Amino acid sequence: MRTIIQRIKTIIKKYHLEAFVDVAIFMGILLFFHFLYRYLIRTPEVAQFVNGTRTWLAHEVFLASEWFLHTFNVKVTTFPEYTIDDHVWKNLIYYPEGNGYVAVNPACSGMKQFYQWIVLMILYPGPWKHKLWFIPMGLVIIHIVNIGRIVGMTFVTINLPEHWHFIHDWIMRPFFYVVMFMLWAWWNDKFRHGKKTVA
Repeated sequence: MRTIIQRIKTIIKKYHLEAFVDVAIFMGILLFFHFLYRYLIRTPEVAQFVNGTRTWLAHEVFLASEWFLHTFNVKVTTFPEYTIDDHVWKNLIYYPEGNGYVAVNPACSGMKQFYQWIVLMILYPGPWKHKLWFIPMGLVIIHIVNIGRIVGMTFVTINLPEHWHFIHDWIMRPFFYVVMFMLWAWWNDKFRHGKKTVA
């Protein structure tokens, strides 16, 4: 077994495959988390905790988005709770002129991405003295990106309502992972493989 590992390491070094190995580890951790999350969310205790944190964070994202939209005089009305066609929506940003709305529900909270980021950084190699500040910084960036995503979807509701689903599903949702990948690439380059200076 040791010989096989040594051969693999030799091949990686010989053909300069270190970057591919790093990306494979990144993808492996994300996939591991995805399946772990789907498994754990089925247990009542975990589901209750996760749903509670997602509901709380969704409201915080709604409040921050509401502040931004009102500060810049965007013509929307916001409701912590609103009923449309016998359905009660929480955290609703309503555009009356076009009869469109954005509902910041628990799935839009960004909490899954918070958990994903924490697990990624805990499992991925690198010095803990930097992880202790890099993990919280990443959470703040992910949170700001999510607020920007909700504000962006509000502008889509106002200006491009016919493209709402496409932009939400194929641009805004994957953008979370683009941001996480960029943060991870920064970590990998600067802190995991960063050049050591000789004093």
